[in-house]
This record gives sequence, C-alpha cells and structure tokens, in this order.
Amino acid sequence: MTAPIIRLEDVWFSFDGTPVLEGVSLDIDEHDFLGIIGPNGGGKTTLLKLMLGLLAPDRGDVRILGKPPEHHRTAIGYVPQYRTFDFGYPISVIEVVLMGRLGHIHRPFRKYRPEDRRVAEECLDAMDIGDLADRQVDRLSGGQQQKVILARALATEPRVLLLDEPTNQVDVRTEVHFFEILRQLHETMAIVLVTHDIGAVSVYVDRIACLNRRLFTHDSGEITEQMLAETYQCPVDLIAHGVPHRVLREHEGEEGA
Repeated sequence: MTAPIIRLEDVWFSFDGTPVLEGVSLDIDEHDFLGIIGPNGGGKTTLLKLMLGLLAPDRGDVRILGKPPEHHRTAIGYVPQYRTFDFGYPISVIEVVLMGRLGHIHRPFRKYRPEDRRVAEECLDAMDIGDLADRQVDRLSGGQQQKVILARALATEPRVLLLDEPTNQVDVRTEVHFFEILRQLHETMAIVLVTHDIGAVSVYVDRIACLNRRLFTHDSGEITEQMLAETYQCPVDLIAHGVPHRVLREHEGEEGA
C-alpha cells in the first residue's frame, strides 16, 4: 500500500492560547482531490500552512512523504488566499512562473536552465495562457493573473497542489474554466482545495472535509444538510446538488430571508 503524500496525526494548534485546530488527523493520498469547507476562522488556512511547514503544531505530527515538511518543499505547490506577489512590479509572465523553479536550483546565483524554461512554458500552456508568456503581468486581467500564480505553483512540479480560495477574485465564467483546469491537473497530482463555494466542491472533488477547529472527512463529494449543519453550526437547506446555488434556512429568531 502506497504511503500518503501528506499525513497529519492528532494535530493541535492555537494562536496566543486560543484554540484553532483540535485533534486533526488527515491523509492526502496520491490521487486525492479533497475539498475543505468550513466557516471563516475555522482553521482552513492554518491547516494548509501546517502542511507547508510555515507553522508548527503545538502537538501532533505533520509529515510530507514520511518526513518533516521542510525536507520536501518542492513536493507541494501552493496558491495562497491573498496574493503575495506585487502585480505592479515590472516583470513578465514567464519570469513570474520561473520563480517556481527556484527550489530546483541548488547552487546560489545559478541561472535558469533550458529545462526550467521548458517546464515554465508547459505550465503556462496547461493554464491556457501560453500566448501571454512575454506580456507584463500588470497588463493582465484578474483571472489571467490568478492563472499565472497557479502556473508558478505548478512549475515546482509538485506531488500535491494546495489551493486556498483560488477563485475569490474572478468572475463566474473564469471560475468554471479554472475548475475544469483543476480537473485535468488532477490526472497527474493530488489536489487540496479550500473554498467557500459549496456547489463547486460538490461537482469537482472526490472527497469532502468539513473543518471548524475539528475535522470531519467524508469519502465522497456528496454534501448533506447534516454535514453543513455540524460544520457551520446552523441549519442549512440544500436546494440543488452539483449546482453552485444554495439557500440558507432562516435562523431561529431572525426575520427576513
């Protein structure tokens, strides 16, 4: 049996004494497409940062390919929730994507190899923006810039891709195209997707995890009212499965819809 790419065992984490994650255990296997949903402040971004080794658990264990995260940085591609790149900086699309190859350069001041350029170009093609390679990033639309950031993550040639709300700043049409690209990428790598878009999750992912300090995993992409009620701690009505449209039941004591 193949060992998981990522394994968390009984992980606890707090900020300044305030619990954020409690007893989280999770395996990410080679062919997983895992969607993580939950309320704001439920610990979703913190969970990803623990996988990346950007945070250390108060107790419990995080392993990437059987070792601490710092030993396998290039095994994980990461697209953060908030953009960490200044798109006003005068740099081309291909130069941004080539940054994803820095982990493969083992000597200081070494130049990019032809192999690095080839990988970067292939990642741009995978995102359907190969024709934008020489364009300045500040001249792209928001959706195109988001694709550039994902291409940079792919340039690390990861075993697993971590995405934190990757479609927050794009329109619906771009979002659908983005998820279709993820479906294709899933053929060659595991994907962990943090999102608030419950409808999109139910269409594309293989497994669901609900996180609100504690983690509850489900071995299918089906979302039930009980799952949502337990996670969001309020009653929820599902009116359509597989369609990004939902209605929340009136909370007790509230007026209006």
